[in-house]
Amino acid sequence: MILIAGLGNPGEKYRRTRHNVGFLVIDRLAEEHGIALQTKDAYSIGEGVLEGHRVTLLKPLTFMNLSGRVVQKILRKYVSSMDEPGSRLIVIHDDIDMPVGKVRIRRNGSSGGHRGIESIIAETGTREFVRVKIGVGRDPNVPVEHFVLQSFRPDERDAVHLSIEQAARAVGTIVANGVDRAMNSLHCRKSGEPKS
Repeated sequence: MILIAGLGNPGEKYRRTRHNVGFLVIDRLAEEHGIALQTKDAYSIGEGVLEGHRVTLLKPLTFMNLSGRVVQKILRKYVSSMDEPGSRLIVIHDDIDMPVGKVRIRRNGSSGGHRGIESIIAETGTREFVRVKIGVGRDPNVPVEHFVLQSFRPDERDAVHLSIEQAARAVGTIVANGVDRAMNSLHCRKSGEPKS
């Protein structure tokens, strides 16, 4: 079983904000692969098959800075104790240090200041999990904690939609063929796109 967790904040008021792109990718994966998500007390979850592999899709509903509690709980339940905590974990989240529309895959590393990733590292005790990061941009005139809770501008929405699709494809490639193949595929696709 592979756990795929998308990060965000619960509630309709946050649904289309920059911080919630992880939730949007989970919704896209659920729709595309026919995986029904059920809402529990602190999370939405669904089990199914993605690229021939059993997966669990997860949206923690504890607010971003407590995401790790839910992720660790589900890891304990669904992932074999013989595995390293992060070896079966993919986390999808926003990144303010990347422009809107850009998608990047990281094999491991620090939180980069992202509160959700900080929480997962603290609760699982490992940095060794795959991240699919989606650029949401940054406004130097707006404090980060306020900016990430803003909706995307109309002129950004096409790029956001494409990045959601691209991130969902990247997750599928990671599950089917591994991180290296996904990284190579993402790089080749981006490098082959026309420059604006």
